[in-house]
Amino acid sequence: MLSISELYGKKIISNDGKVLGDVKGVMLDLEEGNISHLLLNKPEELLRSQNPRRDIQKNSVTYKRVKKVSETIIVGSDLTEK
Repeated sequence: MLSISELYGKKIISNDGKVLGDVKGVMLDLEEGNISHLLLNKPEELLRSQNPRRDIQKNSVTYKRVKKVSETIIVGSDLTEK
């Protein structure tokens, strides 16, 4: 089993090889009890922005896209995401 702290700093790579960035934060869905997003910017930076919701969407990867976690995190594309 993987702990949340082990995700920090891991490089996120799309399944076509594009480097998206490093994990700098994690958003949790407390109602569902799981990880909802991997943040590419520090959470405090995103929350201080003029439009946090937009900036979180632009600077994160939904966790349901994650295909594999090892030394890096491989994510697939989700064409239904906005």
